[in-house]
Amino acid sequence: MSEPRNILVTSALPYANGQLHLGHMMEQIQTDIWVRFQKSMGHNCYYVCADDTHGTAVMLRAEKEGMTAEQWIEKMHADHLADAQGFLIGHDNYYSTHSPENKALSELIYGRLKENGHIQVKTIRQLYDPVKEMFLADRFVKGTCPKCKAEDQYGDACEVCSATYEPNELIDPKSAYSGATPIEKDSEHYFFDLPQFQDFLQEWTRSGTLQDSVANKLSEWLDSGLKAWDISRDAPYFGFEIPGTTGKYFYVWLDAPIGYMASFKNLCDRTEGLKFDDYWAKDSKAELYHFIGKDIINFHALFWPATLSSANFKTPDGVFAHGYITVNGEKMSKSRGTFIQASSYLKHLNPEYLRYYYAAKLGSGVEDIDLNLEDFAQRVNTDLVNKVVNIASRCAGFVKKAGGQLSANVAEPEMLKEFIAAGSTISNLFEKREYSKAVRETIALADKANEYIQAKAPWAMAKEEGKAQEVLDVCSMGIHLFRLIAIYLGPILPELNGKVCSFLNVNSLNFTDRETVLTEHSINKFKPLLTRIEMTQIEQLIDASKADAAIESGKKPEAKAEKKPEPKAKKADKPSTNDGTIEFDDFATVDLRVAKVIAADHVEGADKLLQLQLDVGNGETRQVFSGIKSHYQPEDLVGKNLVLVYNLKPRKMRFGMSEGMVLAAGEGKDLWILEGNSEIPPGTKVS
Repeated sequence: MSEPRNILVTSALPYANGQLHLGHMMEQIQTDIWVRFQKSMGHNCYYVCADDTHGTAVMLRAEKEGMTAEQWIEKMHADHLADAQGFLIGHDNYYSTHSPENKALSELIYGRLKENGHIQVKTIRQLYDPVKEMFLADRFVKGTCPKCKAEDQYGDACEVCSATYEPNELIDPKSAYSGATPIEKDSEHYFFDLPQFQDFLQEWTRSGTLQDSVANKLSEWLDSGLKAWDISRDAPYFGFEIPGTTGKYFYVWLDAPIGYMASFKNLCDRTEGLKFDDYWAKDSKAELYHFIGKDIINFHALFWPATLSSANFKTPDGVFAHGYITVNGEKMSKSRGTFIQASSYLKHLNPEYLRYYYAAKLGSGVEDIDLNLEDFAQRVNTDLVNKVVNIASRCAGFVKKAGGQLSANVAEPEMLKEFIAAGSTISNLFEKREYSKAVRETIALADKANEYIQAKAPWAMAKEEGKAQEVLDVCSMGIHLFRLIAIYLGPILPELNGKVCSFLNVNSLNFTDRETVLTEHSINKFKPLLTRIEMTQIEQLIDASKADAAIESGKKPEAKAEKKPEPKAKKADKPSTNDGTIEFDDFATVDLRVAKVIAADHVEGADKLLQLQLDVGNGETRQVFSGIKSHYQPEDLVGKNLVLVYNLKPRKMRFGMSEGMVLAAGEGKDLWILEGNSEIPPGTKVS
């Protein structure tokens, strides 16, 4: 292996005026996957982030909540950090821009800009709210875009055509605070002389640091000529006062990206051997990457590199922009319940499911992605539960029955080499941030592994005399393939990766471990790794999101209308038969299918239950808890075909989710499970 790379990665700083939603989490998940991949490859990779805490919006939100700005941002920091940790985001440091490190670095950088002749002082006419008696920050003026004439646009940039402009250039501007028409007043402001960096930025934006589409977009601004950048705001304002002034504060977009440096400085001060200058000095050989949304590209790819260049710091090696997220094909909507807060999601669904779905959609471009909630459930259930986890659940029981140790033989050495070699392709895709392609390659391997196990049918071999070693060889091979798939999904599914480590009795499952083969290796008892998503969970999430939106707007959440029972049929409609019979249509609603037992075990703490893993066809597995412990030993059931009530609503039990019911005859001491012919394929309907 080559020398480890030194890499510093950031994602855009969430603004501290509200809760995080699934759009915020898309960016942090995208970043975290790339960081975890780099660490899995053995590189020295650090991920820092922080809350963006300054500005008028935060000041006014704190006032609305009856708090000081400092109290409010402290609350937001705790909430944002909890959300990030809930989604398994592995920040090496999550900090705040309202910090002594950020203040010191902002003043240092400003001092260098001033010394280098890149600061201008000019008197400008600025929009002023006569009702609130304050100057209006760009984002608190709304009006019609002067370029494309789109209505309801902010005072700094148009969300429709991406044009940038001054607030007083808006057509028919209004104060977002009071709705009043702003007046113009004179104020002395401080400007960064961005036009001096025209040539530098022309070259830097075409250096490969940006995606081509982003560089093309920036060329429009560069070709039209850069303007000096206003870096000051007037009191009242929550932020850092500009040295040598009174009532003048650094504009939030000056000190916010410096927050990347401040967060890393704080980490360095707490980490032995980690040095700030090794990553931020102008001649640093370390790599620096920013993950951001496409709406803030001008700040990160024009203002920020020019500021760093003037202040004699390293400029980014890559600025990776991404698109927006839609839900069910539309912009996130509070009324529809699709404006989903991160904390609400975490109360209803496994965070790894969303990590996987985002990864399955994300590429290296800036295209928007859609979170289709039905597709989300289906893809997670099919790919992760029915395909990936299915491999281990089909093989683990046979290995345990053979003593719990993997075979000394590798049943299919060429196949194993193919799976190991696939790691090079997959790692290259992760490096290029082509996550969706990496997922497709990995799920294709899961399909091959399942096809192999299905073709070998160890449950059938286990019934044949003298086949015990061959069964162990085949199932050990299945475990080897499963292990590699878990490695390749590790950056996306870190919690599952940890569970697989416990199951396989290993310390790590990194990309650097993929050539290791666990022959004659003892594994632990297999436990269910993931459960299926039910649409009822998604429905509950949408209802909760509607309630969140109502509370935020100050309204009382609407009570969910109770479903009235269907009126009973009149005698004239359907004769009553008190003879215990049912109509054919009643019977037809029950979906009975043949299911093959691929693993069975005792349930710790349960006197009557056995835990069954069932193959129900088409690569799908189901977990069922059945009260047959006093009548059957687990090992006697493996390989049998049973009859499963397939469409029975899953039942959450103390031991896990039971996804159906197997049929049995008799009761009490005399009970027999109903078996199907061993040659009937799993999934065949019983009618």
